[in-house]
Amino acid sequence: MTANRNVTRRDLIIKGTHRALWYEDGVLARVLDAGRYEYPKTPLFGRQKQIEIVLVDMRERDMTIKGQEILTADKVAIRVSIIVRFRVVDPTAAIHAVDNYEDRIYTDVQLAARRSLASMPLEDILTNRNQLSDDILSEVKESAAGYGVSIGRADVKDLIFPGNLEQVMNYVLTAERTAEAKLIEARSKAEIERIDAQTRAEGQRLKAEIEAEQTRLAAQADAEAEQIKAQAEIAALREREQAGSIYRDHPALLRLVELDTLRDLSHTATARLYINLNGDAKNEDND
Repeated sequence: MTANRNVTRRDLIIKGTHRALWYEDGVLARVLDAGRYEYPKTPLFGRQKQIEIVLVDMRERDMTIKGQEILTADKVAIRVSIIVRFRVVDPTAAIHAVDNYEDRIYTDVQLAARRSLASMPLEDILTNRNQLSDDILSEVKESAAGYGVSIGRADVKDLIFPGNLEQVMNYVLTAERTAEAKLIEARSKAEIERIDAQTRAEGQRLKAEIEAEQTRLAAQADAEAEQIKAQAEIAALREREQAGSIYRDHPALLRLVELDTLRDLSHTATARLYINLNGDAKNEDND
């Protein structure tokens, strides 16, 4: 906080980075923005008012809270440094609500860090520092708004451990991460083997289904071929049966067939015709 009391100069210049509280006889009369202002002239009669000007820096600033020794939830003493980024948004509240807003920010952040660290074991602090920062910020942000200050960040900057605890914890963390990596690798390998086995089983199943389908189609084709052959044989027998019926009803037609056969045989040099006493004719084709 920057305060500047000036009662001798006849004008006042306020930069754009600041605001000013104008007091008359100890009473806040107005809040001045950036610009040039004149002090009231000395009256000819009566008492001159006591003018007091308090300048308030409105710029965003950083505050470092160093070396706070705090016990964690598992009773480990660590030293923590925190960097806070803030700016005044209500100059009247910043001056009137608290004695010194910068000291109040320092105290609020310090107490918030103690409460947050006291609720967390050391391992959580090491592995999740962002959670610690978020806890501190959420706790001080609301309280700071009550005295006209906006907290932008409250980040844990450094963690310092007693003795060789840091080395031991780093070793433990490294071992845990190595174990986790091996576990993940083993799980990945098992998953790959499971997928490969599943793929092979699926391939064999598909192959068996394809072979079964091919066998079924081949058997179906053979059955259809046998059916067609049987139908053809039946049709041929029916034709012969019809021809026999015709020859039986018309013997002359059968005689014509015999004559045609004899005529065809007469053109074959090796053909011989044998006639038995019973009148039956028999021919034989000698090759």
